[in-house]
Amino acid sequence: MAGRAELFAFLRALGIAVETAEHPPVFTVEEARALRGRIPGGHCKSLFLKDKKGGLWLVVADESRRIDLAALSRHLGAPRFSFGKPGLLRDTLGVTPGSVTPFALINDRAERRVRLVLDAEMLARDRLNYHPLDNAATTTIASADLRAFVAACGHTPYIVNFPELAAEGGTDGTGDRR
Repeated sequence: MAGRAELFAFLRALGIAVETAEHPPVFTVEEARALRGRIPGGHCKSLFLKDKKGGLWLVVADESRRIDLAALSRHLGAPRFSFGKPGLLRDTLGVTPGSVTPFALINDRAERRVRLVLDAEMLARDRLNYHPLDNAATTTIASADLRAFVAACGHTPYIVNFPELAAEGGTDGTGDRR
């Protein structure tokens, strides 16, 4: 499995420039907000999910986005979602809970077991921030470069407009019916 050094070498080989800020390890969005300082760009969260039939999904969205997993599974035509177990996460993407990131797709280039879902509004930002395979740093990448990285890893993302999805699903964004 690739680590941070291999990730950065892969990005350089693609001609993608990134900036990385070191900080103490963070495990939640709240901890990240408190410790990251003033890193510019959109700050994001990533969810590693498994559907009822064993399909694996990586959902990447703005950190403040409320994600209705039931509505998302209906929209994608996937069986009901649950969170993937830490061992499966480690075996598939090479990261641990708290370090889930789209950069982990570097470890799924051969098998391409994971389907990627990206937040459309997140992608509209110029700069995006993710952990570089561990939660003791934040790496800033241009949105267009994230797309190039994903393509170089052999993945084609589903782009989802989460506010529209919540409206279609008839929920308030938390999964509760209105």
